[in-house]
Amino acid sequence: MENWKEDLKEYFGEHCVFNAPMSSYTTYRAGGAAEAFVLPKSDEDWSFLARLAELEKVPFRVLGAGSNILVSDGGLDGITASTQRMDELSVSGDTVKAGGGLLLDKVVEAAANAGLGGIEKLSGIPGTVGGAVYMNAGAFGQETFDALEYFEVMDADGHDYIIQKSDVKYAYRKVEGLEDLIILSAGFKLVKKDAAELLETRKNILSKRVASQPLEYPSAGSVFKRPEGDFASRLIDAAGLRGLSVGGAKVSEKHAGFIVNFNNATSGDIYKLMGEVQKRVKEKFGRDLELEQILWGKF
Repeated sequence: MENWKEDLKEYFGEHCVFNAPMSSYTTYRAGGAAEAFVLPKSDEDWSFLARLAELEKVPFRVLGAGSNILVSDGGLDGITASTQRMDELSVSGDTVKAGGGLLLDKVVEAAANAGLGGIEKLSGIPGTVGGAVYMNAGAFGQETFDALEYFEVMDADGHDYIIQKSDVKYAYRKVEGLEDLIILSAGFKLVKKDAAELLETRKNILSKRVASQPLEYPSAGSVFKRPEGDFASRLIDAAGLRGLSVGGAKVSEKHAGFIVNFNNATSGDIYKLMGEVQKRVKEKFGRDLELEQILWGKF
């Protein structure tokens, strides 16, 4: 065993697994194995990982809920670190602070119950707080950065610090300058509202998701970013691609913006279908569909 693997196992013990199938940790339920999969909890854990990866020149990735990622069938070299144990949550006055690995929906639910508004339309988003901050996740006209006040990060040298929202450039599904940072936690500044009203909004949003999205199959949500002045799902549908399949992957009949794993799809199936959709939409409408999802590994 390589020295860095021995160091990992000694430090993390049962929270370090080798050759972990990424199909178990991503919502597509596809992908090969991670060479080393670890579950850090404390800032010290993350600092150890960042410094080890830097010192040993080992590839290092941070995984949230795996709800916006396609891992290649060949798997992942190096260290894949899951944030799922970073799940702390606190509510104080009109501020909510949450760990980077906590599901965003848990934060939304806690805020609504506390009568704090500003993120209620983010109900049902399947990602973590860290992932939501990283890509400025949003839905139904509301975005993560609308209510975000600050977030805590760690750099590649293992140093942690606070970034204020006002110090970064962000836009639709995009935040600049976070590529080499680990998002440890985030603070949201919310507005006092009637809890019953917020919970009703949340209930309606969740109902809309069930009615309009193919939640019965593994997927990773919207595959493509919204093109300017249009919707990816409308273009895909208008190109006659609803139900198009490659292997065990297909464009959802329920929502054309989703690709679903309906029959033990490989990541290769999903990737080929993404490319086919992009090609046919380009041929028919001259529009380029940009991937919203992130590709990990070799394709």
